[in-house]
Formats: sequence, C-alpha cells, structure tokens
Amino acid sequence: MQDFCLRVPSKPPIIMVSAFLGIVLNFVSAASTVVTPFEEKSGFKAANEIDTLVLKTFEKQNLTPASLCSDEVFIRRVYLDVNGTLPEAQAVRKFLENPRPDKRTTLITSLLKSDEFADYWSLKWCDLLRVKAEFPINLWPNAVQAYHRWIHGALADNMSYDQFARELLTSSGSNFRVPQVNFYRAIQGQESATIATAVALTFMGSRFENWPADRRDGMAVFFSRVAYKPTAEWKEEIVHLNPASVETLNAVFPDGKKIQIPPGQDPRQVFADWLITADNPWFARTIVNRIWFWLLGRGMIHEPDDIRPDNPPVHPELLAYLEKELVQSGYDLKHIYRLILDSATYQQSSIPKTDPVKAEKLFACYPVRQLDAEVLIDALCKITGTRESYSSPIPEPFTFVPEENRSIELADGSITSQFLEMFGRPSRDTGLMSERNTEPSAAQRRAILNSTHIQNKIERSWRLKAWIKNARGKNAMLIKMIYLNILSRYPTESEQAAVEEYFKTSKLKTNQAAVDLVWTLINSKEFLYRH
Repeated sequence: MQDFCLRVPSKPPIIMVSAFLGIVLNFVSAASTVVTPFEEKSGFKAANEIDTLVLKTFEKQNLTPASLCSDEVFIRRVYLDVNGTLPEAQAVRKFLENPRPDKRTTLITSLLKSDEFADYWSLKWCDLLRVKAEFPINLWPNAVQAYHRWIHGALADNMSYDQFARELLTSSGSNFRVPQVNFYRAIQGQESATIATAVALTFMGSRFENWPADRRDGMAVFFSRVAYKPTAEWKEEIVHLNPASVETLNAVFPDGKKIQIPPGQDPRQVFADWLITADNPWFARTIVNRIWFWLLGRGMIHEPDDIRPDNPPVHPELLAYLEKELVQSGYDLKHIYRLILDSATYQQSSIPKTDPVKAEKLFACYPVRQLDAEVLIDALCKITGTRESYSSPIPEPFTFVPEENRSIELADGSITSQFLEMFGRPSRDTGLMSERNTEPSAAQRRAILNSTHIQNKIERSWRLKAWIKNARGKNAMLIKMIYLNILSRYPTESEQAAVEEYFKTSKLKTNQAAVDLVWTLINSKEFLYRH
C-alpha cells in the first residue's frame, strides 16, 4: 500500500504561494465583470433546442445564466467529461490558436470518435453493471474480462441502446463465452424478485423496493424462469431458462398492464419488447437523464436512479425533448452526448450570476465537482510521467494489472489502490450511482498535500525534468509549460509575475522551485475539480 500518512517535508512546498498566485478558483456569485481566464465576454445565447427550453425555465425562475466558459476551460472540461483525461499541452495550444467559430463542435466530434471515449465510458457502465470479480458480486476474473470487453466493444461500435439493453436482458449461455449473461451473474441473488430489482434500477432508474406489492410480484414473474448451472470449468456458470417450467405465466408490466406468457416463450424477451418501445415512460428517460447527470453533475431528475412521480424533473420539457431525440435517432447515445455538449447550457462558466445553489440545481451555470478517483490519479500520472500499482485484496488468478494501464481502464472493481478507495471509487456492489463519492474530505486533502506518494511522483517526474531541460534556463517559458500541462491554460500576467519572482527570490535551484510550483498547482481547486 502507498504511504498517505501526514509528513513534514524537509523542503516544504510553496502551498502558501497559492494565496497570492490566484490559482484557486473562487466559485461564488460573480461580479458583472468577466473573470479572466475562466469566462468569455459573450453572454448566454441559445445554440440549440436544449438552450431554448432551458431559457424558458430561467425566465420563469428569474434566473440569469452564467457567461460562456473560456476556450481554456472548455478544452479541459470536455476532455475530462468525454474521455476522462487531461488534454496534452500541444492540443491546448492548437485549440487556443484556432480562429474557427466551429472549433468547439469539431473538438466534440473528434473526442466522441476517439478510443479513449470507449475506455472512459466502459468505466461508467461497469459501475452500473456491477463488474466485479470478488465478494459480494463474485463474477470471477474470467467473466470480468469477457464482460468488460463486450461493454467496451459495444461503446466503441456505438451499439444502439435498445440493442444493448436487449442483449443484456435476453442472452443465455456461459458467462465466459456469452459475456452479456453476466448481467444476471452480477446480481446479489438468483431470486426473481432480486433480478427484477436490478432490472428496474438499471434500465428504469427506479427503486423496485418502493413499488406496490402487486407490481413487484407481477414484474418478478418475467424473470422467474432464469436458472443457473455450473460447469466443469473453474468458476464458469451457464445462465439459461429453466426447462422444467412449463406452465403459463401471468405477469404484470410496471405500467400495470397484465399479460399471459405461454410455456414456449421466453418471458425475458416479452419484458424487453415492452421496455424498449418508443412510448415506454422509463427506458429513454432514464438513460438521457443519466447522461445529463454524467456530463453536468446532477440529473434533471435527481437522484438519477430514483425516478418516481413525486420526484419531477427540473426541466420537464427538456427531458421530454431528449427522450424524443434518442428514440428518433435509433437510440444513438452519442447523438445525445453531442446535443448536450454542443449546447450553451453545457458550455456555461462555473461562476454563477445568481444564487449558486439555485443556479446549480437548474443548470444556470456549470456545476463544480471533484474529479473521479480514477481520473484524478490518471491525471497525476500523466503530468508526472509515472505509473500506479493496483492489487486485489483477495488473491485470484489474472488479477495482475500492467502498470502502464490507466485507472479508467481497470475492468475489475475488486482491483484497486489506497488512493482510489480514499477518493471515492465505488465498490460496485449495488449499481447505484450514489456509490461513487466525489465529495472532498480532509483525508483527501492531506493525501494530495502531504503524502510521500505524491511527492515522489513529482520529484521523480521525467516529464518535469524534460520541461526544465527544454526551457534552457528561461523561467518564463518553464512556468508556461507547467501551467499548460497541469491547468490546460497559460498563466495570467499576475500569476506569471508572482511565480517568476518566487523563482528569483526563493534561494532554491530551478528544479526545486519547479517542483514547488507543480505541487502548488495540483493542490489547487482548479486542478482537483471539474469546472
């Protein structure tokens, strides 16, 4: 395990410098002037139907939307939100120097086509689908690898969401050779009611346990013929329909409609046919609300897996519009990503122009939140050019992970590290989105600020040594390199002057002063948060 205990460094980093460098964002109500370098002068202007519908609510609620974010903020934000990575410094330079008015749309299209998109969103879906080898899910390593590859391939190929759901719900076979059946294997229990609970949560965003008893019993019938059979191969299991069940089934759909299912028909297919119809009140609504949550920090229906009549959306017309767009696009999830990412609503500054709580709830600004655990450690490794070690607390074959793999590529929820656990990586036990915790804690701040683990990453960084070498003694150039690589922007004039002054007067060698600057920047809210 890595060392995260509090320590007193022999040469303390210049954390106190952040106070006068002005690198920590102050996310409070902004004055009328634009906050450089985080905002553009241009105000909110509808870019698509999302914005038109959002503005209607703003007018009713007497809300003023935030200004648009700057190009520097946008490129960092969209890289983190779409691919879970920081942009390279060269990509930032190229984007900032590009004069084309459609450069944001072009960048969005490029990121959605990238390999990293499938890597990052496989992580999100593995959280929901409980992809975990060990207790209490117990998929075991072979099944985890097969399941993760299938999820990754579906995202890379942009499989339509209705097909994605249908394959998970209706497949039968070996959990090693038919990866989709691991949807059933990854449920804590084999009872039909337990399966129905997982189906309702995953595809309907609904808490099954809160339904009326007759609706619960009626839906459980659709999964009453699911059976499990072990094989001679280690840890393999066959998911199939119970051939001994030959009676006609009397089931009830979640909307209350009753149906009889004859013995020769797979009741799971009957349910899937009902679920993915265009007028289903849960299916499309749940996934577009989840995507909104993933990209903007909270759902229009919040929590996103607690959809019920007494928990209405804050933008009902907008939610209905996105549902319709998903269905008309043939359940193309990337179409929904594009619509949201291209909107002025998504591209707002995180600095509200009205009450911050109300603004975040109604999306009159971009909600600030801490980076996911996997994204944060990957960012630290990318900046420093270092690697991480991961392990499973329960030794099983095939749990070794090459150190060159990024955290967002970890297939198995059982394979982890102390850093990931501390920063809120979900346990993948329930499929609830609330399992992931991005709320900051004192322990996390101490870990970034004082651990030898982070100190060693910075002091041994070959990338920092390369920046120092390439700067050839020009401190101004070195400072800009560090800012571009860590914050995805150039320093402001006041920041540049303050750091140059520190380099001159600190009586430290350039190497140590640069280490101090890196340490200061990675401890800033601007680095640690999506903004």
